[in-house]
Amino acid sequence: MDERMVRYFDRKKFMWDGEEYAGEDDAGQKQEEYRGKDFEVQMVPYNGKHLIYTRRVVTEVVVEGAPM
Repeated sequence: MDERMVRYFDRKKFMWDGEEYAGEDDAGQKQEEYRGKDFEVQMVPYNGKHLIYTRRVVTEVVVEGAPM
């Protein structure tokens, strides 16, 4: 497993989105896109690039079909 997959910030688990962003501007645009979708976001510098870590708490679960 890639060591970049999971990071903890303030004891909260965040998952890497799998992309390495060349510039802070590119990463910042993606960060705002995630925030617009109600994600918590952290940007981390990594080997001259930037990584984005996201987290979202599930507040509603929709179940389809009849109970068995």
